[in-house]
Amino acid sequence: MERELIAKFYATGKFIPLRAAGSGSTPLPSPDLLVGGKGRVLAIECKGGKSSRYIDKQQIAELKEFAEKFGAEPWVGARFNNTEWLFLKIEDLKESKTGNNFVVDIKFAKERGRKFEQLINQTHQK
Repeated sequence: MERELIAKFYATGKFIPLRAAGSGSTPLPSPDLLVGGKGRVLAIECKGGKSSRYIDKQQIAELKEFAEKFGAEPWVGARFNNTEWLFLKIEDLKESKTGNNFVVDIKFAKERGRKFEQLINQTHQK
């Protein structure tokens, strides 16, 4: 899944993507992808599935920590079966009913997320 997104970023000719080896298997904060170019750095956690996905709150806290220290924009990239990539700011994530996790589903991602072209064409905002 990350490899597909790496190819999309590279194909723009504006960004250089890097997949973080061992993301999720190290005790240190590490996003799935680190993407830089045109004066922007993106730290992206990639999620996918059939129609929805739970994300551990600790994982998002680590993404935020990494992004702040690295000077990157934290994003969650979501791609569900037969859909395009959609990107959510971590502030836009919604909590699960139990409050223990965040949850992203197709409907929510389409409502609040940005398409790939919107993400790469927006200006950097801190």
